[in-house]
Amino acid sequence: MNIAIIGAGYVGLVTGVCLANIGHRIICVDNDEDKIQKLKAMKVPIYEPDLEAILHKCVKQKKLTFTSSIKEATKKSTVIFIAVGTPSKESGEADLTFVENVAREIARNMDSYKLIVEKSTVPAATGKRIARTIQINLPKKEKITFDIASNPEFLREGSALYDFMNPDRIVIGVESKKAEELLREIYEPLKVPIVVTDINSAEMIKHASNSFLATKISFINAIAQICDKVGADVMKVAEGMGYDKRIGRSFLSPGIGYGGSCFPKDIDAFIRLSEKSGYDFALLKEVRHINEKQKKVFLKLVEDKLWILKGKTVGVLGLAFKPETDDMRNAPSIDFIQTLQSEGAKIKAYDPQAMPKAKAIFSKVIFCKDAYAVARGSDCLLLLTEWEEFKNLNFKKIKKSMRHAMIFDGRNLYDYAQMEKLGFEYFCIGRGKT
Repeated sequence: MNIAIIGAGYVGLVTGVCLANIGHRIICVDNDEDKIQKLKAMKVPIYEPDLEAILHKCVKQKKLTFTSSIKEATKKSTVIFIAVGTPSKESGEADLTFVENVAREIARNMDSYKLIVEKSTVPAATGKRIARTIQINLPKKEKITFDIASNPEFLREGSALYDFMNPDRIVIGVESKKAEELLREIYEPLKVPIVVTDINSAEMIKHASNSFLATKISFINAIAQICDKVGADVMKVAEGMGYDKRIGRSFLSPGIGYGGSCFPKDIDAFIRLSEKSGYDFALLKEVRHINEKQKKVFLKLVEDKLWILKGKTVGVLGLAFKPETDDMRNAPSIDFIQTLQSEGAKIKAYDPQAMPKAKAIFSKVIFCKDAYAVARGSDCLLLLTEWEEFKNLNFKKIKKSMRHAMIFDGRNLYDYAQMEKLGFEYFCIGRGKT
Protein backbone atom coordinates (compact mmCIF):
# COMPACT_ATOMS: atom_id res chain seq x y z
CA MET A 1 0.00 0.00 0.00
CA ASN A 2 1.15 3.59 -0.63
CA ILE A 3 1.40 5.29 2.76
CA ALA A 4 2.60 8.73 3.88
CA ILE A 5 3.93 9.44 7.36
CA ILE A 6 3.89 13.15 8.18
CA GLY A 7 6.38 13.87 10.94
CA ALA A 8 9.74 12.08 11.04
CA GLY A 9 10.37 12.21 14.78
CA TYR A 10 10.61 9.19 17.09
CA VAL A 11 7.09 7.91 16.35
CA GLY A 12 6.90 8.86 12.69
CA LEU A 13 10.30 7.56 11.69
CA VAL A 14 9.93 4.26 13.54
CA THR A 15 6.43 3.80 12.10
CA GLY A 16 7.61 4.55 8.57
CA VAL A 17 10.61 2.22 8.76
CA CYS A 18 8.58 -0.63 10.26
CA LEU A 19 5.72 -0.32 7.76
CA ALA A 20 8.25 -0.34 4.95
CA ASN A 21 9.89 -3.38 6.52
CA ILE A 22 6.63 -5.35 6.34
CA GLY A 23 6.18 -4.55 2.67
CA HIS A 24 4.44 -1.19 2.20
CA ARG A 25 5.69 1.74 0.13
CA ILE A 26 6.34 4.59 2.55
CA ILE A 27 7.06 8.26 2.04
CA CYS A 28 8.13 10.08 5.22
CA VAL A 29 7.58 13.84 5.43
CA ASP A 30 9.13 16.46 7.70
CA ASN A 31 9.35 20.24 7.42
CA ASP A 32 12.91 20.14 8.77
CA GLU A 33 14.84 20.21 5.48
CA ASP A 34 18.14 19.41 7.19
CA LYS A 35 16.64 16.29 8.75
CA ILE A 36 15.22 15.18 5.39
CA GLN A 37 18.57 15.62 3.67
CA LYS A 38 20.26 13.53 6.38
CA LEU A 39 17.63 10.82 6.04
CA LYS A 40 18.06 10.78 2.27
CA ALA A 41 21.76 10.21 2.95
CA MET A 42 20.67 7.43 5.35
CA LYS A 43 21.90 9.29 8.43
CA VAL A 44 19.47 8.65 11.30
CA PRO A 45 18.94 11.68 13.59
CA ILE A 46 17.91 9.62 16.64
CA TYR A 47 19.31 6.58 18.38
CA GLU A 48 17.05 3.54 18.49
CA PRO A 49 18.39 -0.03 18.41
CA ASP A 50 18.27 -1.55 14.88
CA LEU A 51 16.62 1.54 13.38
CA GLU A 52 19.56 2.56 11.20
CA ALA A 53 20.13 -0.93 9.80
CA ILE A 54 16.49 -1.48 8.83
CA LEU A 55 16.18 2.04 7.40
CA HIS A 56 19.20 1.37 5.17
CA LYS A 57 17.66 -1.88 3.96
CA CYS A 58 14.26 -0.33 3.18
CA VAL A 59 15.77 2.67 1.37
CA LYS A 60 17.92 0.36 -0.77
CA GLN A 61 14.84 -1.74 -1.59
CA LYS A 62 13.07 1.51 -2.60
CA LYS A 63 10.28 0.92 -0.08
CA LEU A 64 11.14 4.05 1.90
CA THR A 65 11.65 7.61 0.66
CA PHE A 66 11.79 11.05 2.26
CA THR A 67 10.48 14.49 1.35
CA SER A 68 9.66 17.86 2.87
CA SER A 69 6.59 18.22 0.64
CA ILE A 70 3.19 17.34 2.10
CA LYS A 71 1.76 17.98 -1.37
CA GLU A 72 3.95 15.28 -2.91
CA ALA A 73 3.19 12.79 -0.14
CA THR A 74 -0.56 13.43 -0.23
CA LYS A 75 -0.86 12.90 -3.98
CA LYS A 76 1.20 9.69 -3.90
CA SER A 77 -0.56 8.04 -0.94
CA THR A 78 -3.89 6.45 -0.10
CA VAL A 79 -3.33 6.42 3.66
CA ILE A 80 -1.74 9.34 5.50
CA PHE A 81 -0.54 9.05 9.09
CA ILE A 82 -0.19 12.25 11.12
CA ALA A 83 2.72 11.80 13.52
CA VAL A 84 3.69 15.36 14.39
CA GLY A 85 4.46 16.72 17.85
CA THR A 86 1.74 17.67 20.34
CA PRO A 87 3.73 19.62 22.96
CA SER A 88 2.24 20.87 26.21
CA LYS A 89 0.96 24.40 26.62
CA GLU A 90 1.60 26.21 29.92
CA SER A 91 -1.81 24.95 31.10
CA GLY A 92 -0.79 21.36 30.43
CA GLU A 93 -3.21 21.08 27.53
CA ALA A 94 -1.87 19.51 24.34
CA ASP A 95 -0.95 22.06 21.67
CA LEU A 96 -2.51 20.74 18.47
CA THR A 97 -1.24 23.52 16.21
CA PHE A 98 0.97 21.16 14.18
CA VAL A 99 -1.90 18.67 13.79
CA GLU A 100 -4.24 21.35 12.48
CA ASN A 101 -1.62 22.77 10.11
CA VAL A 102 -0.91 19.34 8.65
CA ALA A 103 -4.62 18.53 8.28
CA ARG A 104 -5.16 21.80 6.41
CA GLU A 105 -2.22 21.14 4.09
CA ILE A 106 -3.39 17.59 3.37
CA ALA A 107 -6.88 18.83 2.47
CA ARG A 108 -5.60 21.47 0.06
CA ASN A 109 -3.67 18.83 -1.89
CA MET A 110 -6.21 16.00 -1.98
CA ASP A 111 -7.36 14.89 -5.41
CA SER A 112 -8.91 11.52 -4.49
CA TYR A 113 -10.10 9.47 -1.50
CA LYS A 114 -7.70 9.49 1.45
CA LEU A 115 -7.69 7.86 4.87
CA ILE A 116 -6.13 10.27 7.37
CA VAL A 117 -4.92 8.53 10.52
CA GLU A 118 -4.01 10.15 13.84
CA LYS A 119 -0.78 8.60 15.10
CA SER A 120 0.15 11.49 17.38
CA THR A 121 -1.14 11.31 20.94
CA VAL A 122 -4.14 13.63 21.01
CA PRO A 123 -7.06 14.26 23.38
CA ALA A 124 -10.45 12.70 22.77
CA ALA A 125 -12.59 14.44 20.11
CA THR A 126 -9.53 15.57 18.11
CA GLY A 127 -10.65 13.34 15.22
CA LYS A 128 -13.79 15.42 14.80
CA ARG A 129 -11.74 18.61 14.62
CA ILE A 130 -9.41 17.09 12.03
CA ALA A 131 -12.42 16.04 9.95
CA ARG A 132 -13.86 19.56 10.09
CA THR A 133 -10.50 21.13 9.19
CA ILE A 134 -10.16 18.88 6.15
CA GLN A 135 -13.77 19.42 5.07
CA ILE A 136 -13.52 23.21 5.02
CA ASN A 137 -10.14 23.20 3.23
CA LEU A 138 -10.91 20.72 0.43
CA PRO A 139 -10.72 22.05 -3.13
CA LYS A 140 -14.23 23.42 -3.77
CA LYS A 141 -14.43 22.36 -7.38
CA GLU A 142 -13.98 18.66 -6.67
CA LYS A 143 -16.12 16.20 -4.74
CA ILE A 144 -13.58 14.28 -2.70
CA THR A 145 -14.34 11.74 0.01
CA PHE A 146 -12.14 10.90 2.97
CA ASP A 147 -12.12 9.09 6.31
CA ILE A 148 -10.51 9.91 9.63
CA ALA A 149 -9.14 7.23 11.94
CA SER A 150 -7.21 6.98 15.18
CA ASN A 151 -4.35 4.50 15.52
CA PRO A 152 -2.42 5.30 18.73
CA GLU A 153 1.14 4.09 19.15
CA PHE A 154 2.38 2.10 22.14
CA LEU A 155 6.10 2.23 21.45
CA ARG A 156 8.74 2.34 24.17
CA GLU A 157 11.86 4.28 23.32
CA GLY A 158 14.76 1.87 23.40
CA SER A 159 12.65 -1.03 22.13
CA ALA A 160 10.41 0.75 19.63
CA LEU A 161 11.09 -1.48 16.63
CA TYR A 162 10.51 -4.63 18.65
CA ASP A 163 7.31 -3.14 20.09
CA PHE A 164 6.03 -2.26 16.62
CA MET A 165 6.72 -5.70 15.19
CA ASN A 166 5.49 -7.58 18.30
CA PRO A 167 2.59 -5.56 19.74
CA ASP A 168 0.20 -6.80 22.41
CA ARG A 169 -2.61 -5.35 20.33
CA ILE A 170 -3.30 -2.77 17.64
CA VAL A 171 -5.99 -0.20 18.37
CA ILE A 172 -7.91 1.41 15.51
CA GLY A 173 -10.69 3.93 15.92
CA VAL A 174 -12.81 4.22 12.78
CA GLU A 175 -16.17 5.43 11.53
CA SER A 176 -16.45 3.48 8.28
CA LYS A 177 -15.97 -0.07 7.06
CA LYS A 178 -13.59 1.14 4.37
CA ALA A 179 -11.28 2.75 6.94
CA GLU A 180 -11.30 -0.42 9.04
CA GLU A 181 -10.50 -2.61 6.03
CA LEU A 182 -7.59 -0.40 4.97
CA LEU A 183 -6.05 -0.42 8.45
CA ARG A 184 -6.56 -4.18 8.80
CA GLU A 185 -4.77 -4.63 5.47
CA ILE A 186 -1.86 -2.45 6.61
CA TYR A 187 -1.31 -4.45 9.80
CA GLU A 188 -2.27 -7.90 8.49
CA PRO A 189 1.38 -9.06 8.23
CA LEU A 190 1.83 -8.65 12.01
CA LYS A 191 -0.83 -11.29 12.85
CA VAL A 192 -1.88 -9.73 16.18
CA PRO A 193 -5.23 -8.87 17.81
CA ILE A 194 -6.85 -5.70 16.48
CA VAL A 195 -9.15 -3.74 18.78
CA VAL A 196 -11.70 -1.81 16.72
CA THR A 197 -13.43 1.13 18.40
CA ASP A 198 -14.90 4.51 17.62
CA ILE A 199 -12.37 7.33 17.23
CA ASN A 200 -12.99 8.95 20.64
CA SER A 201 -12.44 5.65 22.45
CA ALA A 202 -9.20 4.97 20.59
CA GLU A 203 -7.92 8.40 21.57
CA MET A 204 -8.88 7.71 25.19
CA ILE A 205 -7.16 4.29 25.20
CA LYS A 206 -3.78 5.93 24.59
CA HIS A 207 -4.09 8.48 27.39
CA ALA A 208 -5.61 5.95 29.78
CA SER A 209 -2.83 3.42 29.09
CA ASN A 210 0.03 5.85 29.66
CA SER A 211 -1.65 7.27 32.75
CA PHE A 212 -2.08 3.82 34.27
CA LEU A 213 1.57 2.93 33.66
CA ALA A 214 2.71 6.22 35.19
CA THR A 215 0.46 5.45 38.17
CA LYS A 216 2.24 2.12 38.70
CA ILE A 217 5.61 3.90 38.69
CA SER A 218 4.52 6.54 41.18
CA PHE A 219 2.86 3.89 43.35
CA ILE A 220 6.02 1.83 43.73
CA ASN A 221 8.07 4.99 44.32
CA ALA A 222 5.70 5.94 47.15
CA ILE A 223 6.10 2.41 48.55
CA ALA A 224 9.89 2.85 48.30
CA GLN A 225 9.76 5.95 50.48
CA ILE A 226 7.82 4.04 53.12
CA CYS A 227 10.23 1.10 52.89
CA ASP A 228 13.16 3.38 53.69
CA LYS A 229 11.34 4.64 56.77
CA VAL A 230 10.33 1.22 58.14
CA GLY A 231 13.37 -0.81 57.08
CA ALA A 232 11.72 -2.88 54.34
CA ASP A 233 13.13 -3.75 50.90
CA VAL A 234 11.06 -2.33 48.03
CA MET A 235 12.63 -4.76 45.55
CA LYS A 236 11.24 -7.71 47.50
CA VAL A 237 7.92 -5.92 47.89
CA ALA A 238 7.73 -5.38 44.11
CA GLU A 239 8.69 -8.99 43.48
CA GLY A 240 6.00 -10.26 45.82
CA MET A 241 3.38 -7.99 44.26
CA GLY A 242 4.45 -8.84 40.73
CA TYR A 243 3.66 -12.53 41.02
CA ASP A 244 0.00 -11.57 41.42
CA LYS A 245 -1.37 -11.86 37.86
CA ARG A 246 -3.82 -9.05 38.58
CA ILE A 247 -0.90 -6.69 39.21
CA GLY A 248 2.12 -7.88 37.20
CA ARG A 249 5.79 -7.03 37.71
CA SER A 250 6.25 -4.56 34.84
CA PHE A 251 6.51 -0.87 35.74
CA LEU A 252 7.02 -1.71 39.42
CA SER A 253 10.67 -0.65 39.35
CA PRO A 254 11.45 2.06 41.93
CA GLY A 255 13.75 4.85 40.89
CA ILE A 256 14.01 8.60 40.51
CA GLY A 257 10.75 8.99 38.61
CA TYR A 258 9.57 8.79 35.02
CA GLY A 259 10.70 11.22 32.34
CA GLY A 260 10.80 11.30 28.56
CA SER A 261 8.50 12.86 26.02
CA CYS A 262 5.36 10.80 26.70
CA PHE A 263 4.44 10.28 30.34
CA PRO A 264 4.90 13.85 31.65
CA LYS A 265 3.19 15.39 28.62
CA ASP A 266 0.37 12.84 28.46
CA ILE A 267 -0.38 13.07 32.19
CA ASP A 268 -0.62 16.86 31.95
CA ALA A 269 -2.84 16.63 28.88
CA PHE A 270 -5.16 14.03 30.43
CA ILE A 271 -5.55 16.06 33.63
CA ARG A 272 -6.40 19.13 31.55
CA LEU A 273 -8.83 17.19 29.34
CA SER A 274 -10.54 15.85 32.47
CA GLU A 275 -10.86 19.34 33.93
CA LYS A 276 -12.37 20.68 30.71
CA SER A 277 -14.87 17.81 30.69
CA GLY A 278 -15.88 18.54 34.30
CA TYR A 279 -13.96 15.83 36.18
CA ASP A 280 -11.23 16.50 38.75
CA PHE A 281 -8.70 13.70 38.15
CA ALA A 282 -7.17 14.00 41.62
CA LEU A 283 -5.51 10.58 41.35
CA LEU A 284 -3.44 11.65 38.33
CA LYS A 285 -2.50 14.92 40.00
CA GLU A 286 -1.06 12.91 42.89
CA VAL A 287 0.77 10.62 40.43
CA ARG A 288 2.42 13.73 39.00
CA HIS A 289 3.17 15.11 42.47
CA ILE A 290 4.80 11.85 43.65
CA ASN A 291 6.95 11.77 40.53
CA GLU A 292 8.29 15.26 41.17
CA LYS A 293 8.73 14.55 44.88
CA GLN A 294 10.74 11.40 44.13
CA LYS A 295 13.44 13.44 42.43
CA LYS A 296 13.58 15.84 45.38
CA VAL A 297 13.83 12.98 47.90
CA PHE A 298 16.80 11.46 46.07
CA LEU A 299 18.47 14.85 45.63
CA LYS A 300 18.08 15.54 49.36
CA LEU A 301 19.75 12.19 50.08
CA VAL A 302 22.72 13.25 47.95
CA GLU A 303 22.91 16.64 49.64
CA ASP A 304 22.67 15.14 53.14
CA LYS A 305 25.41 12.55 52.60
CA LEU A 306 27.80 14.86 50.72
CA TRP A 307 27.09 17.67 53.20
CA ILE A 308 28.81 20.64 51.52
CA LEU A 309 28.32 20.56 47.76
CA LYS A 310 30.43 23.58 46.89
CA GLY A 311 33.74 22.43 45.48
CA LYS A 312 32.75 18.75 45.37
CA THR A 313 33.05 16.75 42.15
CA VAL A 314 29.96 14.69 41.32
CA GLY A 315 30.21 12.02 38.65
CA VAL A 316 27.01 11.26 36.73
CA LEU A 317 26.48 7.92 34.99
CA GLY A 318 23.63 8.17 32.50
CA LEU A 319 21.94 11.27 31.08
CA ALA A 320 19.10 10.01 28.85
CA PHE A 321 15.74 9.54 30.53
CA LYS A 322 16.05 5.77 30.04
CA PRO A 323 18.56 3.31 28.54
CA GLU A 324 18.78 2.47 24.81
CA THR A 325 17.81 5.99 23.73
CA ASP A 326 19.50 9.36 23.32
CA ASP A 327 16.34 11.22 24.31
CA MET A 328 16.94 13.98 26.86
CA ARG A 329 13.38 15.28 27.01
CA ASN A 330 12.30 15.58 30.67
CA ALA A 331 15.29 13.47 31.70
CA PRO A 332 15.71 13.48 35.51
CA SER A 333 19.42 14.14 34.96
CA ILE A 334 18.58 17.70 33.92
CA ASP A 335 17.09 18.63 37.30
CA PHE A 336 19.86 16.86 39.22
CA ILE A 337 22.75 18.41 37.34
CA GLN A 338 21.34 21.92 37.29
CA THR A 339 20.51 21.83 41.01
CA LEU A 340 23.92 20.46 41.98
CA GLN A 341 25.65 23.06 39.83
CA SER A 342 23.62 25.82 41.48
CA GLU A 343 25.05 24.63 44.81
CA GLY A 344 28.60 24.89 43.51
CA ALA A 345 29.28 21.24 42.60
CA LYS A 346 31.51 20.33 39.66
CA ILE A 347 29.88 17.79 37.31
CA LYS A 348 31.52 15.06 35.25
CA ALA A 349 29.21 12.92 33.13
CA TYR A 350 29.02 10.06 30.67
CA ASP A 351 26.18 8.49 28.65
CA PRO A 352 26.66 5.91 25.85
CA GLN A 353 24.35 7.75 23.43
CA ALA A 354 22.92 11.00 24.80
CA MET A 355 26.02 13.20 25.19
CA PRO A 356 25.66 15.04 21.85
CA LYS A 357 22.17 16.16 22.86
CA ALA A 358 23.18 16.76 26.48
CA LYS A 359 25.94 19.14 25.36
CA ALA A 360 23.26 21.41 23.95
CA ILE A 361 21.51 21.51 27.35
CA PHE A 362 24.28 21.78 29.94
CA SER A 363 27.10 24.24 30.37
CA LYS A 364 30.24 23.69 32.44
CA VAL A 365 29.77 19.92 32.51
CA ILE A 366 32.85 17.80 31.83
CA PHE A 367 31.78 15.07 29.41
CA CYS A 368 33.92 11.94 29.72
CA LYS A 369 34.74 9.06 27.39
CA ASP A 370 33.51 6.34 29.78
CA ALA A 371 32.39 5.55 33.33
CA TYR A 372 35.99 5.16 34.55
CA ALA A 373 36.90 8.67 33.45
CA VAL A 374 33.83 9.96 35.29
CA ALA A 375 34.84 8.19 38.51
CA ARG A 376 38.43 9.44 38.46
CA GLY A 377 38.79 12.11 41.17
CA SER A 378 35.04 12.26 41.93
CA ASP A 379 33.65 12.60 45.46
CA CYS A 380 30.68 10.42 44.54
CA LEU A 381 28.90 8.77 41.62
CA LEU A 382 25.22 9.23 40.71
CA LEU A 383 23.71 6.40 38.65
CA LEU A 384 20.78 8.02 36.84
CA THR A 385 20.24 5.78 33.79
CA GLU A 386 20.51 1.98 33.97
CA TRP A 387 22.50 1.32 30.80
CA GLU A 388 23.60 -2.29 30.35
CA GLU A 389 27.27 -1.32 30.27
CA PHE A 390 27.00 0.09 33.79
CA LYS A 391 25.95 -3.28 35.24
CA ASN A 392 29.35 -4.97 35.08
CA LEU A 393 31.85 -2.20 35.76
CA ASN A 394 35.16 -2.96 37.45
CA PHE A 395 34.30 -1.43 40.81
CA LYS A 396 37.69 -2.20 42.34
CA LYS A 397 39.22 0.00 39.64
CA ILE A 398 36.55 2.65 40.17
CA LYS A 399 37.03 2.69 43.96
CA LYS A 400 40.78 3.24 43.64
CA SER A 401 40.30 6.23 41.32
CA MET A 402 37.61 8.04 43.33
CA ARG A 403 38.31 10.66 45.96
CA HIS A 404 35.59 9.12 48.11
CA ALA A 405 34.04 5.70 47.45
CA MET A 406 30.40 6.81 47.50
CA ILE A 407 27.64 5.76 45.08
CA PHE A 408 24.05 6.98 44.85
CA ASP A 409 22.09 4.47 42.80
CA GLY A 410 18.95 6.10 41.43
CA ARG A 411 17.84 2.92 39.64
CA ASN A 412 18.62 0.18 42.21
CA LEU A 413 20.95 -1.35 39.65
CA TYR A 414 23.46 -2.83 42.06
CA ASP A 415 23.40 -5.34 44.90
CA TYR A 416 23.57 -3.59 48.25
CA ALA A 417 25.62 -6.26 50.06
CA GLN A 418 28.09 -6.55 47.19
CA MET A 419 28.71 -2.80 47.05
CA GLU A 420 29.27 -2.65 50.81
CA LYS A 421 31.64 -5.63 50.58
CA LEU A 422 33.66 -3.73 47.98
CA GLY A 423 34.00 -0.85 50.43
CA PHE A 424 31.56 1.67 48.99
CA GLU A 425 29.17 3.90 50.86
CA TYR A 426 26.18 2.81 48.84
CA PHE A 427 22.81 4.58 48.82
CA CYS A 428 19.83 3.36 46.82
CA ILE A 429 16.04 3.69 46.83
CA GLY A 430 13.59 1.92 49.12
CA ARG A 431 15.97 -0.70 50.46
CA GLY A 432 15.57 0.37 54.11
CA LYS A 433 19.25 1.29 54.29
CA THR A 434 19.40 5.10 54.05
